[in-house]
Amino acid sequence: MKKLWSGRFTEKTSGTVESFTESISFDRKLWRHDIKGSTAHARMLARQRIITKKEADAIVAGLQQIAHTIETGSFPFSSELEDIHMNIESALTEKIGPAGKKLHTARSRNDQVAVDLRLYLKDEMGKIVTRLEALQKTFVRLAERNQDAVMPGYTHLQRAQPVLLGHHLLAYVEMFQRDKERFADCLKRTDICPLGACALSGTSLPTDRAYTAKLLGFREASGNSIDSVSDRDFALEFLSCAAIAMMHLSRLAEELILWSTEEFRFIELSDRFTTGSSIMPQKKNPDVAELLRGKTGRVYGNLVALLTLMKGLPLAYNRDMQEDKLPIFDSAETLDACLEVLNEMMQDLKFNTKRLRLTAGEGYSTATDIAEYLARKGVPFREAHEITGRIVLHCISKNIQLTELSLQELSAFSPKISGDIVSVLDPAESVRARTSFGGTSPSEVKRQIRQYKKILK
Repeated sequence: MKKLWSGRFTEKTSGTVESFTESISFDRKLWRHDIKGSTAHARMLARQRIITKKEADAIVAGLQQIAHTIETGSFPFSSELEDIHMNIESALTEKIGPAGKKLHTARSRNDQVAVDLRLYLKDEMGKIVTRLEALQKTFVRLAERNQDAVMPGYTHLQRAQPVLLGHHLLAYVEMFQRDKERFADCLKRTDICPLGACALSGTSLPTDRAYTAKLLGFREASGNSIDSVSDRDFALEFLSCAAIAMMHLSRLAEELILWSTEEFRFIELSDRFTTGSSIMPQKKNPDVAELLRGKTGRVYGNLVALLTLMKGLPLAYNRDMQEDKLPIFDSAETLDACLEVLNEMMQDLKFNTKRLRLTAGEGYSTATDIAEYLARKGVPFREAHEITGRIVLHCISKNIQLTELSLQELSAFSPKISGDIVSVLDPAESVRARTSFGGTSPSEVKRQIRQYKKILK
């Protein structure tokens, strides 16, 4: 098969080289975006009278026919034609004749692939933000349904203070909101059209790049033709956003794994989202959560791979950049799949609110409430902290909980302690008292639920 760039060559490309350099095996994923870009480019060429309207119409009609052929699975992709751009252009010329050879006027594959990737990522980011929003809605529903359930809050994975389960769940809603905002910000720099920058220096032909950008739905055309074809910042930003989002999912997955153990027994994962053991009949393994945690590593790896790929490249385009697609595709698809399965799994999850409530009061979790009780009675907080620490040490030596101390024993540590200390030791009272903005009190949790229901409606 004759190469579309074969004019200056006297020998046929080695079959080994064709296998080594081809990208059609993976960049065929960009076919919709490539056809969309070519259609806009043909319209622009006709508007600028670089080709005739009749030629542009034939090109667009031919591209539509090729799109149908690809959709129906009957398009003969060829590795000899290297990539998606050459496969489509070659098929177009074969289909409509000489007009097909005019499509590549005032562009190169360097700006073609850059525009394809930007169109692809715009689509993918739209899907991911929709998935994140659906997950937020699930978490808000769970928070509302469990807003009165008290649970132990942790620092250093040690029981720290009682919190409401709804409050804990809303922490993830906040994370997912930041994820959405990061993708929206990334979209601003992705929404720039490089098409028409050609190989690196622009063209002597009277093109209208702003018109092409408008046809493709971009905010504007890129401002420097060298940067247009060598820039992959937008892809790195996407991979960074994806890595951070996966980090959030991985933290959640870790909690689900811990909470489903016999040691915690805070939740029960549905049978539909767990698996068994081939040898231990009693096992119910949290494989989905473990894979969510595990897949985070490969998304991190994709970010590092592209950063490493780009770090030593001189301007402008280099063939190394062909290797940018697999990490981008993999991260987009991995994150999308993780968000989908997590949302379904969370809707089937059951919380053991009795166990949460029981453990919320253990581990001296209301010790900070005693310190704040003393502070409200005029004891300097550092002294209140010291007094409470001695109370906890006393309980540890006696192997008892704070609630098992008599008023007489408590008041022996400070004359400021009186009968009203009893309610302070109740985990439910502890959370009710934490009315500061963003705190765990029922009133604050209700406010956060109202806020997100308004944002997400």
